[in-house]
Amino acid sequence: MSDELSVLGIECWAHHGVFEHERRDGQRFVIDLTLGVDVSSAAASDDLRDTIDYGSLVGEVTAAVQGEPVDLIETLATRIAGVCLLDARVEWARVTVHKPDAPIEATFGDVRLTITRHRTPTSPGKGEADDE
Repeated sequence: MSDELSVLGIECWAHHGVFEHERRDGQRFVIDLTLGVDVSSAAASDDLRDTIDYGSLVGEVTAAVQGEPVDLIETLATRIAGVCLLDARVEWARVTVHKPDAPIEATFGDVRLTITRHRTPTSPGKGEADDE
């Protein structure tokens, strides 16, 4: 059983999408993260080194979102999950990618995709994951 650490509403400007204007002009993406971690060591020590430094993680996730453009939010979410799983203390990562300004010819509130990835038992700390 793991505890959960969440960081919600990480806003990034990036150039992902299938259409040329999405790649050219960019748009807002919002990322929600929930990580499965055991926080008992950090709670006992009260030391940042014993837990996930979510400030640093947000910087790494932002860099991943703003990196090389991809067509699909499925690809982007998988990239983000891989970043989260680089820390060996993360047992699983749930990533939601919101694309609130998606090019849809209708009134809508949001487009979002949520994936959950687990650490592979053979490669702890390598950022590899199994699909759920």
